[in-house]
Amino acid sequence: MVLAELGGRISRAIQQMSDATIIDEKVLNECLNEITRALLSADVQFQLVRDMQKNIKAIVNLEDLAAGHNKRKIIQRAIFNELCKMLDPGKPSFTPKKGKPSIIMFVGLQGSGKTTTCTKYAYYHQKKGWKPALVCADTFRAGAFDQLKQNATKAKIPFYGSYTESDPVKIAVEGVETFKKENCDLIIVDTSGRHKQEASLFEEMRQVSEATKPDLVIFVMDSSIGQAAFDQAQAFKQSVPVGAVIVTKMDGHAKGGGALSAVAATKSPVIFIGTGEHMDEFEVFDVKPFVSRLLGMGDWTGFMDKIHEVVPMDQQPELLQKLSEGNFTLRIMYEQFQNILKMGPIGQVFSMLPGFSQELMPKGREKESQAKIKRYMTMMDSMTNEELDSTNPKLMNESRIMRIARGSGRQVREVMEMMEEYKRLAKIWSKMKGLKIPTRGDMNMRSRNMNAQHMSKVLPPQMLKQIGGMGGLQNLMKQMGSAKDMMGMFGGGES
Repeated sequence: MVLAELGGRISRAIQQMSDATIIDEKVLNECLNEITRALLSADVQFQLVRDMQKNIKAIVNLEDLAAGHNKRKIIQRAIFNELCKMLDPGKPSFTPKKGKPSIIMFVGLQGSGKTTTCTKYAYYHQKKGWKPALVCADTFRAGAFDQLKQNATKAKIPFYGSYTESDPVKIAVEGVETFKKENCDLIIVDTSGRHKQEASLFEEMRQVSEATKPDLVIFVMDSSIGQAAFDQAQAFKQSVPVGAVIVTKMDGHAKGGGALSAVAATKSPVIFIGTGEHMDEFEVFDVKPFVSRLLGMGDWTGFMDKIHEVVPMDQQPELLQKLSEGNFTLRIMYEQFQNILKMGPIGQVFSMLPGFSQELMPKGREKESQAKIKRYMTMMDSMTNEELDSTNPKLMNESRIMRIARGSGRQVREVMEMMEEYKRLAKIWSKMKGLKIPTRGDMNMRSRNMNAQHMSKVLPPQMLKQIGGMGGLQNLMKQMGSAKDMMGMFGGGES
C-alpha cells in the first residue's frame, strides 16, 4: 500500500466512525481494526501496530468519558498522537553548526539511494549557508565514485575519492583530513552498501566509524523494503551508533510503513525524506505535519514556509493588500501560478492544504495539473495589459478569446476553460474583501476571532470540517501567531 493509500484508509476509518450516530465500543473497535489493517498493509511491524491499538483503547475509555465531552475529537486526537509517538523517539538528532567541522557518516544497504541522498543532504545545507564536502568511502560498488563525483560536480560541492585505493578506511580518513584543512564545516562520508546484510559490511562500517569518529551516523532506508525494515534498521543500529534516519523514495510509489518501523528499531528520529530523484526533492521531516498530511488534515505551517521561500518579502504587503481589496485579476492569477510552480513538486504543495489535494490536485494526476497551469500561463502571455488587469469578466468577448487562442497556439475551448477557472478563483478571492489584517504582534483575541469568522465563510465546508470547525480554525490562527501570515499563505494557496 502506497503512503497516499495508507492515509486515505485511515482518514476514511476515522470519518466513518465520526459519522456514526452513537460511538460505542463496537464502533471504536471497527475503526481501530481498519486502521490496524491499513498499517499492516503498509508494512508497519505487527508489534508496533498492536501496541498502538492497545494504547488508544487505554486512552479512550468510552464508559469513563464525562458527559458532554466530544468523543469523536478525543478518539481522533488519540489516533493522531499515537501515530506521532510511533514516529517520534522523543530525542532530537545531532544538529551540525556552521563554522564548526562536523563529520556525518551515511550507512545503508546498496540500492537504498544512499549516494544520491548524501548529495541531497549536502546541497540542502549548502543552500542554508554551510560549506559541505563529500567523501566517497565506497570501494565495493563499481561506479560509486563516478556517481558521487557526477552528483557533486552538478551541485558544485567539493568531493574526495580514489579510483586506485581499495581501503575505504584510508580514503575516509584522508578525505576528512583534507576537508578539515579546507575549513569545510560539513564533511559527509558515503560508505559501502551490500545487497543484503553481511558481516563484512558491518565490520567495514565499524572500522570507518572508529577511524573518522563521526558526529552523526545516518541510516538511509528505502521506503519500499517492507516488513524487513525493522530487522534491517536494528542490525545497523547494533553495529554503528545510528543517530538519525533518512527515508528515500517517498514519492507516492512505495510503501511508507517502513519509516515507522525504522524509527522504532533505531530509536532515532527521521530527519529528512527523499520525495523524488531531483536534487531539491528532499524534505525536512517534521512528525506532526507529516501525520497531519497523512490523515488528510493538511500542513498549514509547511505551506506557509513554502510561500515565504518563494514570495519575496517586498511583494507580501502588496499581495495582502490585493487580498483585502477582494479584486482578483488575471495578472494576480498568473503571479500566483508562478509562485505555485516555484514551490517544488506541485502535489506536495497542495497536499499541505486540507481538502485542496483532492479538490484541485487529483492523486496520480499531478503532472497533468502542472501542465495545465503552464498552458494557462502560455495563454495569458498572449493577453494585453488591459485584459490582464481587468476585473470585469465580460471584457473577454468572443473575438478576444479567439485572438488569445491563436496567439498561444491553443484551442478556443481551452481559453474558455481557463476563464472558468479564473471566475472560480475570483469568487473565492472576492469573499476576502474587507478582511482586516492586523500587523505582526497585534493579534488580540477579538481580531483573531473576527478574522476566523471571516475565514470560515471563505473556506470550503469540507476543509473547515477537516480543520475542526470554527474552534479548530481559531486555534490554527492562534498557533500561527499572525493573521498576516495566514493571509499571505492563503493568498498564495488559492491560486
